[in-house]
Amino acid sequence: MTSADPAPGTPLPRPTAGAPADLADLVIRDADVVDGSGAPSYRADVAVRDGRIVAIVKEAAAAGCQRPSGRRTLDAEGLALSPGFIDMHAHSDLELLRNPDHSAKAAQGVTLEVLGQDGLSYAPVDDRTLAEVRRAITGWNGYGDDVDIDWRSVGEYLDRLDEGIAVNAAYLVPQGTVRMLALGWEDRAATPAELDRMRQLVAEGLEQGAVGMSSGLTYTPGMYAPDAELTELCRVVASHGGYYCPHHRSYGAGALAAYEEMIALTRAAGCPLHLAHATMNFGVNEGRAPELLALLDDALASGADISLDTYPYTPGCTTLVALLPSWASEGGPEEILRRLADPETAERVRHDLEVTGADGCHGVPVDWDTVEISGVGDPALADHVGRTVRETARLRGEAPWETARRLLVADRLGPTILQHVGHEENVRAIMRHRAHTGGSDGILRGSKPHPRAYGTFPRYLGHYARELGVLSLEECVAHLTGRPAARLRLPDRGLVREGYRADLVLFDPATVAAGATFEAPRTPPAGIPHVLVDGRFVIEDGRRTGVLAGRSVRRTPVG
Repeated sequence: MTSADPAPGTPLPRPTAGAPADLADLVIRDADVVDGSGAPSYRADVAVRDGRIVAIVKEAAAAGCQRPSGRRTLDAEGLALSPGFIDMHAHSDLELLRNPDHSAKAAQGVTLEVLGQDGLSYAPVDDRTLAEVRRAITGWNGYGDDVDIDWRSVGEYLDRLDEGIAVNAAYLVPQGTVRMLALGWEDRAATPAELDRMRQLVAEGLEQGAVGMSSGLTYTPGMYAPDAELTELCRVVASHGGYYCPHHRSYGAGALAAYEEMIALTRAAGCPLHLAHATMNFGVNEGRAPELLALLDDALASGADISLDTYPYTPGCTTLVALLPSWASEGGPEEILRRLADPETAERVRHDLEVTGADGCHGVPVDWDTVEISGVGDPALADHVGRTVRETARLRGEAPWETARRLLVADRLGPTILQHVGHEENVRAIMRHRAHTGGSDGILRGSKPHPRAYGTFPRYLGHYARELGVLSLEECVAHLTGRPAARLRLPDRGLVREGYRADLVLFDPATVAAGATFEAPRTPPAGIPHVLVDGRFVIEDGRRTGVLAGRSVRRTPVG
């Protein structure tokens, strides 16, 4: 930057009386623009004013044409300029409010996250369901007693985000939370009145700005919903111009059937479908990504509206309690704890987990060697973190199930886990698909979280694009920007275009890389010196500025 530039983090100046009307707040000079469309990159000056891109002058220096003028300039020689990255699957619902600095995502170049994932989040709620959902997903977001949860509706939650956050955020109405409100934690079909109540709650959430609806169909109570119920809710989503984002019923033994189920369900409802963390995991699915891709291609060719997201890692991440069979979770968190405390019932749980293959573990018998504890709520249990359940059981001289059971009870269902069940060839094949977008599925809590929370986007650019060539740079950026913006129906984000919002990332294609590893999961990325949200630097010269330029991004009304 020029020597006259203000200190890092200083808001860009606004026009003053008598200043030229076309003088930009910021001019980014000689950037290699990777515009988010997948088209070849080009060299240009890009001018920003009042939070929007107001001019793009290609090859300005070489052409000898007049270059845009600004109160501030940034020399981008050697850097790529792209739209800000869109995290299509984020779990920062409370973290954005607890820690508005949010460097975990801002440092990666993320300028928009989609929250409310996997059918469980904090709006809409009442006093009863708020307490229940806080306990149910304490492993994702902490219990939340350090956040003033003063909202109850989707609109009120979005209003709270509008008070100032580091990056922008969109929200999905969580179907499991909606079911919790309408009929509790019961494993049964809804009555007509209860179904009407769920329709009303979904419609209200969409009218208040949600971009669609999510489900967690291996999580209770959302998994208790039959297809007919989900179809009816998806009809409401479609009528409001939203999309359905399911964590479907199996990523293991029944994965392909579960994908087929979601495609058929949304086609019957006339609803766009976005498949969450679209993986093919566990030993039963090794090498089977081409079967999934053929299924998607057939559906797309026949007119289905489908997109998907993945994270660029093989291990998954969830909560330890999520592995339990669904019958053990009926009634909610306190009932789970009661069943775990009863030796006879706990033995039934163990049999389902280790012998039958619980629906919570995707129909595959659990392999305790693959289940690594990544976080606990109680610091007294920290010695479990970083070890597999089997490792800890061996050290304690007990059976793995007894270790898992004891930990669930002691930590009040709080432990998070890494599950080492993925396959690299499946990861690469799926990320090449034309419907693919990027999502971190990042849980930020715990002392040893999955590195995808801190490394997803630079890992795509560095490891998979530059080092392996799985995607070209232009393709990779399109997967992370233009494609997700199109799914979200955002008319002015996701591309470097005049008139678009100045949510922008400057990165070095030669050095961009994820710093986060499984051993050091919170290490910042390399090669991303500048990130702008609404035309303001949230990352400048590789450092967080403290600017809170993010706000809620609400559904574009139909028509």
